[in-house]
Amino acid sequence: MAALAVANCRRPQCANPIPAALAAERLCLGHFLDEAFLRADHTLDRCREGCAINASELEWLLADALAVVNNLDDEMAQPDPEMRDRMLELLLILANLQEYVAHHSIRLEYLA
Repeated sequence: MAALAVANCRRPQCANPIPAALAAERLCLGHFLDEAFLRADHTLDRCREGCAINASELEWLLADALAVVNNLDDEMAQPDPEMRDRMLELLLILANLQEYVAHHSIRLEYLA
């Protein structure tokens, strides 16, 4: 069984438990994935427009990937096929984004 934090999701009207790997985010897995997909889509759109990627944005996406991997590990004892599929889809999008950045002249923007 996946390790759960003692709290519930911080989203209004959501009483889903927070996986241990997402305790810092204070989000259930479903809401975390919703936000991570939005961040990935936003970054990919910026890449396609030829805009620089903010370094902190890239770090956030890498943290998303790590959180997904940790949740995949936790979920293996009691897999939810829909959540597992969403996590794998997000990892694929993040891998494609990384590949896109590697093959195109995408600049990283470092904020002072």
